[in-house]
Amino acid sequence: MTGPVLAPAAAQFAHLLFEWLGIAVGVQLYRWQRRQAGQPAMLERGSFGVVIGCILGAAIGNKAVFWIEMPQLWASAAVDWRLLASGQSIVGGLLGGLIGVEVAKKLTGITRSTGDQFVLPLVAGTVVGRIGCFLAGLHDGTYGNPTALPWGLDFGDGVPRHPTQLYDMLVVLALGAALWHWRRPLARHSGLAFKLYLSGYLFWRLCVDGIKPVPYDYGFGLSGIQLVCIVALALYLPGLARQLMEGRRDGAEQYSR
Repeated sequence: MTGPVLAPAAAQFAHLLFEWLGIAVGVQLYRWQRRQAGQPAMLERGSFGVVIGCILGAAIGNKAVFWIEMPQLWASAAVDWRLLASGQSIVGGLLGGLIGVEVAKKLTGITRSTGDQFVLPLVAGTVVGRIGCFLAGLHDGTYGNPTALPWGLDFGDGVPRHPTQLYDMLVVLALGAALWHWRRPLARHSGLAFKLYLSGYLFWRLCVDGIKPVPYDYGFGLSGIQLVCIVALALYLPGLARQLMEGRRDGAEQYSR
């Protein structure tokens, strides 16, 4: 089967268009959720700093993880500094945004969880953004390795490849659908839905990036993004496990009453 084959300029435009469309869809979905909950559409008192922290953290993480993934480009960046602004990473954006939010919450004294309402916007934004990655084909670094599977797609070089952009869309949709289905019991434990989404996506990326070309091998065939996922999961899963155990214990106490 043949996948989309666009000229470099058209591929860049498609990627940028769907990237911004994904952001716009995510923002509107976030606003809709807040209206449904009877909350202000965007900002509450004292939460502006959290939004700024999220944006700055996501922007920094986005670029940082890309450069961890592609360290061989540092030599070229020394010649042309504009290359520092190139590239991006969903994993970096998620982790950077999380760190930025937590830092901002510490500085502003906010203690409540703020992540659960971001789950569906993240799902929608990722799916729409991945359409741009898929259309960009070989001009984007998100395609998979060659495969003999019947759904392998030729993006223009005559080689059927794993359409990992489509895999990502399907897995994110499935993860989002599962969390939406269980939204009511999850809502009793603030922040749990976001923790499950982030952990699930990091684990998925650790797996699926194993069937993508490795731009720079850090050892054992692991890419930079896979290493970042391993470190992030090692740091994040203990907190998730504690919250799951607390929720299970609370549920058992309520049942015994």
